Amino acid sequence: MLKPGDTIGILGGGQLARMIAMAAAPLGLKAHVFAPKGDNPAFEVSGHFTEANYDDFPALSAFSEAVSVITYEFENVPAETAAFLDSRKPVLPNPKALETTQDRLVEKTFIRSLGLSCPDFIAVNSLEDLKAAVSSLGTPSILKTRRFGYDGKGQARIADEASISSAWDDIGHAPAILEAYVPFSREISVVAARSQSGDVKAFEPCENEHRHHILSRTLLPAAITPRTGWAAIEAAERIGAALAYVGVFAVEFFVVGSGDDETLLVNEIAPRVHNSGHWTIDGAETSQFEQHVRAIAGWPLGSTKRRGKIEMINLIGDDVENWPDLVAEPGLKLHLYGKREARPGRKMGHATRVTPEKDT
Repeated sequence: MLKPGDTIGILGGGQLARMIAMAAAPLGLKAHVFAPKGDNPAFEVSGHFTEANYDDFPALSAFSEAVSVITYEFENVPAETAAFLDSRKPVLPNPKALETTQDRLVEKTFIRSLGLSCPDFIAVNSLEDLKAAVSSLGTPSILKTRRFGYDGKGQARIADEASISSAWDDIGHAPAILEAYVPFSREISVVAARSQSGDVKAFEPCENEHRHHILSRTLLPAAITPRTGWAAIEAAERIGAALAYVGVFAVEFFVVGSGDDETLLVNEIAPRVHNSGHWTIDGAETSQFEQHVRAIAGWPLGSTKRRGKIEMINLIGDDVENWPDLVAEPGLKLHLYGKREARPGRKMGHATRVTPEKDT
């Protein structure tokens, strides 16, 4: 168990690392961020940082000696880096979680092994594989690279057989999976924390709206039945246990149908704090970031109780220029990430509205 004054090492210097470091500070814990050269807003709020590549093993060694536990803000940490660090200090969540979620084929196979449902999928390693997979799953269907895909990157929609070759070109002929198209009614996610003792506390499912494949809004309560909500939480708990997970993670779901006919399909697992959980900073008794710090530090988990009706809005690209109007809105909480340049598709901040709900 960490004690106040100990240091948490964080791989990655973006907004998630920034908010983990900010959540650690009130608990008396320090942060040391390790990231390659670039725009690293987490450096601004951490007591220490190391600017080096993830294959700089002397720098990684010195980093490990300066911290008590190591975590990460993104799932594409090189496997060699995670293994090297884990041999020196605890890496939480464990490298098994990284290995499972870095590859979509491995991840989908893992999900199925737990008896959970996900969209039908077929491995694709060549154009001939892709043609056969489309013949099997039909169109429309979604081609996804097995690795390094997020926010719609590494994906191509196949509308008909004529678009097969162009889709294969779009993903750069990388190893991939073809997924069946799912006519879902909405997308939800469960953000949950699992402690070192196996205690699990999940925030209630939130409903997510995307724009150009990037999360645009998160709403609570989600427009789903209580039965669907409990099923989503139970699925997340099963995933966390199977991975022997420690820390915060998110499971994204497609909701198919409505009312009593609702069913769930697991879309993907994120082994980290998650964009759809940003509402918890202002809208829950414990934020996902404090919960993550508590879990990896070996501390008891906090309450996940929601404080009201929630709307979280992502500020993407030039949306951040609306900050004067946002900061003037009574009750709205603005969070800017300190990034230097607002590029199209780049997450620059978020804003959260919390509306108290009357007791009934």
